[in-house]
Amino acid sequence: MQTTLKKLTQRNEFYTFLIVLALAVAVEITSGQFFTPNNAVDLASAMVVPGLFAVAEFMVLISGGIDVSFPALASLTLFATTKFLLDQNYNGPMIVPFLMVIVIGGILGAFNGFFIGYMNLPAMIVTLGASSVFKGIMQGALNSKQLAVIPDCMKSFGTGALFTATNTTSGLTSKMPLTFIVFAVVLLLAFILLRYTFFGRGIYAIGGNPASANCAGYNVKRTKFILYILAGVIASLGGLCRVCMMQQCHPTNMLGMEMNVIAGVVLGGTAITGGAGSLTGCFLGTLLIVMVENSMIMLGVPTTWKSVFTGALIVIGVGISAAQVDRANRAAIKVKKEVGR
Repeated sequence: MQTTLKKLTQRNEFYTFLIVLALAVAVEITSGQFFTPNNAVDLASAMVVPGLFAVAEFMVLISGGIDVSFPALASLTLFATTKFLLDQNYNGPMIVPFLMVIVIGGILGAFNGFFIGYMNLPAMIVTLGASSVFKGIMQGALNSKQLAVIPDCMKSFGTGALFTATNTTSGLTSKMPLTFIVFAVVLLLAFILLRYTFFGRGIYAIGGNPASANCAGYNVKRTKFILYILAGVIASLGGLCRVCMMQQCHPTNMLGMEMNVIAGVVLGGTAITGGAGSLTGCFLGTLLIVMVENSMIMLGVPTTWKSVFTGALIVIGVGISAAQVDRANRAAIKVKKEVGR
């Protein structure tokens, strides 16, 4: 029991969970509305888009890279898809928009993957440049404007509900959106990929030490290339869910989400230098960011302070990552000393 407890307290996920729990209790004490069915559904609904973005960013960070282009990638993918379907007066099933965003998102992700994986360029520089390229194509070549109407299948998918939760005290109701299925499926597939496949283990190995991973038989360049394709696909699915839930396609409303998403992933214990982290921590860190953004009113805090709290969480997240790296370096030095004796 003591060994289990010691292992638990050494994991960043444990402390992230405690912070989430403390915030939940604080909101409950203040408003009495946190632990209610409709609020739980509201939080789950709010988690869909940032959760999908977080899974994509988590996988990239694990590999020792970083992606700041995913909001622009998702925006370009969804604007191009929605505009094309509207121009064609599309009235078919939802499978076509899904396939379109998967293909376009994968192609745009391959753009990042080629330069980062095969050309061995810095991920931060490539994805910053790619973000500008994607925004330029959207605003220039596609002449992007807000699309107040979306295809009927996307509209139905966005308004569809798995079930409705009711607050027996206030009478408020909240619908669990169908888009939550996309988040749950992606989360499950990412877990299986990272936990049980050679490719997933390769992502962790590359993040730990690319040279050692190459010696162990992992194709570093190809793995990075495929990884950024996957990240592009997942980010595009997140964009599709956002457009469907908002019932309109705005070309810029996803831009700027990268900092909050990266903060949530790092808060969950993912090392910003790569090689360490878990999907559980990624989920908890993202949940914490979403709770902060959605619980300000319940706490009686003006929404103008949201940026202050979010910024503080970003600083804390970076601090946690730095502490992880320092702890790992000290452990490595200790092992070398013991071996030297």
